[in-house]
Amino acid sequence: MKRVFPAALITIATANPAFAGSGNTSTATGTATATIVAPIVLNHPASASLNFGRFTRGTGGTVTVTATGTGSVGSDVTFVPGSTTAADSFTVAGDANRSYSIATTGGTVSSAGTNLAFTTTPSAVTGTLSGTGTGSFTVGGTLTVTGTAPTGAYTGTYSATVAYN
Repeated sequence: MKRVFPAALITIATANPAFAGSGNTSTATGTATATIVAPIVLNHPASASLNFGRFTRGTGGTVTVTATGTGSVGSDVTFVPGSTTAADSFTVAGDANRSYSIATTGGTVSSAGTNLAFTTTPSAVTGTLSGTGTGSFTVGGTLTVTGTAPTGAYTGTYSATVAYN
């Protein structure tokens, strides 16, 4: 029996415990978040338009409509009595309380193969959607009228773009 006891003692003394060394690795759990916002949507009412009014061309000049709809003429262009001008209007919908930028392009109005160029000016270059996610802006512009432009009704288009800031 004397020999069994020392053999058991040797086995116990030489067994290596399975302890991990401290400081070699460490693990923690992270968090992730995501927020989906409403897309920004620009609408143009069918009844709205940038209206430069009715005028005589004379030797040419300009017709300007402010973003509030007030019209004025320059050089040899004259409004005819009863002429009305109007700024164009747009509505914006999207994520509540978000700010957005506004950009507009120029364009041309055409009649019978004649094109007249115009520039546009939005009422603001940025806006902020309301707490319900709505907003609006208007667009004015300046039309260049040549002295050789034939009489007639002219129509055309331009682009307006909004984007979240």
